[in-house]
Amino acid sequence: MKTIPSSSFAPSRRGVLTLTAAGLLTALPAGLAFAQGYPDRAVKVSVGFPPGTAPDVVARVVSIKLAEKLKQPVTVENRTGAGGQIAVQLATKSPADGYNVLLAEVGSISIAPSAFENLRYDPLKELVAVSEVARANFLLVVPVQSPYKTVEELVSGMKARQGKVNFATFGAGTPGHFGAELFATQGGFKIEAIHYRSTGDAITAIVAGDAEAAFVTTALGMAQVNGGKMRALATTAGQRSSLMPEVATFAEAGLPKVNFSSWIAFFVPAGTPRAIVATLNTAIVDVMGDAQVRSTLGEGGFQVLGTSQADTEKMVKADTQRWADIVKGTGMKRF
Repeated sequence: MKTIPSSSFAPSRRGVLTLTAAGLLTALPAGLAFAQGYPDRAVKVSVGFPPGTAPDVVARVVSIKLAEKLKQPVTVENRTGAGGQIAVQLATKSPADGYNVLLAEVGSISIAPSAFENLRYDPLKELVAVSEVARANFLLVVPVQSPYKTVEELVSGMKARQGKVNFATFGAGTPGHFGAELFATQGGFKIEAIHYRSTGDAITAIVAGDAEAAFVTTALGMAQVNGGKMRALATTAGQRSSLMPEVATFAEAGLPKVNFSSWIAFFVPAGTPRAIVATLNTAIVDVMGDAQVRSTLGEGGFQVLGTSQADTEKMVKADTQRWADIVKGTGMKRF
């Protein structure tokens, strides 16, 4: 019988490498193995607000550079309605594969759980925070024809008259809504919240004089104020904005507890592999350090960030508790 050399059974060096790689891949946890090829197709970013709003602006500015970092297309999809809640609910039901990313803000994530009785999602359980990328402080604005030129004058006027102040908001449970409730509590007067479908509608109401006051983000209200279409009485920021240095802070007006802002952060569905979350965080943090991104958002009135995944999770949990205390303090019943 012919003897076959044992070397005939020995795999080539290339074969050994292939087998070894395959063995290592099999040995890796499923999430890590899957993450090694991420991303290999387009990534979708869902936003719960219409085009031109603060979250949408941030999403589009960041996504352009994020596509360069990930080397894949990054598309922005507006899933509007219910103060951002529709987009969040859809995100919690999306595949946890890293290709379904949510850009959300404080209202739908940290305020909604304490403000709505039958909320159809639990953000702390069904989402994973990736990175906080921006913050938008608020301006207290009134119509240009309003007799009030300072916070002190507005508070005194509201205390002296009967009835409630008509406060325009961009939706129930939004920071503009509960920010107004917080202001009223601190100022010692009552408000009647008028909930509009969007920030743009609320601004239109102020410009037209259909509402007496509103909280709008600096990013959206700045142009209207500078254009003489409405008047800014104060900012919720800790210090005066370099873009609007003439506008006082609430602390300067004697109401330091009126110090809220709208944070904007990226999330993915719970169960997304940790390696993918880490990849996204690294890419997003790099993008937020880009000079063009910082300049564009900074000039638009945003505070530009880019936090770690751990710091973002910690912030969301702490802010959720803070807003729960604020909502409870207003004495309002849950929606």
